[in-house]
Amino acid sequence: MFTGIVEELGTVIDRNGPDLRIRAREVLAGTGLGDSIAVNGCCLTAVEIGDGWWRAEVSEETDRRTNLGELREGDPVNLERPVRLQDRLGGHLVQGHVDAVCEVVEPAPDLRVRMPAHLLQYVVEKGSVTVDGVSLTVVEVLDDGFTVAVIPHTAAVTTLGRKGPGARVNLEVDVIAKYTERLLAAQLDAMKATAKVGEVTASHEVAEKDGR
Repeated sequence: MFTGIVEELGTVIDRNGPDLRIRAREVLAGTGLGDSIAVNGCCLTAVEIGDGWWRAEVSEETDRRTNLGELREGDPVNLERPVRLQDRLGGHLVQGHVDAVCEVVEPAPDLRVRMPAHLLQYVVEKGSVTVDGVSLTVVEVLDDGFTVAVIPHTAAVTTLGRKGPGARVNLEVDVIAKYTERLLAAQLDAMKATAKVGEVTASHEVAEKDGR
């Protein structure tokens, strides 16, 4: 679990097949083999750690669902270690499980992102959303996406200040919204089933009464 508060701007050293090597310093402190690090909002496992670098193995599924397959040597990436129970939750609860790759329409500071229609229901004004691993607050919900206000500090210390129109970014919507929808859908189905049973019972009672 992450918070969407980027700790360090790392640099891609190389990408060979599934192997992705990233130059970093801060996020390697206290990190061991098998630990997780979020790269542009995507949770990856450190399978090798060197002096100022670490390596992850990126699956085909991850390449398909994120923009990590587009990374090239020298590209900057947003890095964050998992949250600890004693840490301040400066952003919001972020899983590191990317929901979609979206398109930047307008760059920071008034960042506008176009997103798939089926995810729009999880985005609300003043709610939280994660773009390339950065926790942001939604300013306005649009018919095809949303806008956020990126402060100068965030633009400077993350990749968001380098993303122009047409750039592809990883999006993760608020997991609490998804769980809430799931729970409400199950409750609604149960209510519908109960109502249907009631209707059938009532019709049977009417039929029996008419039969007398």
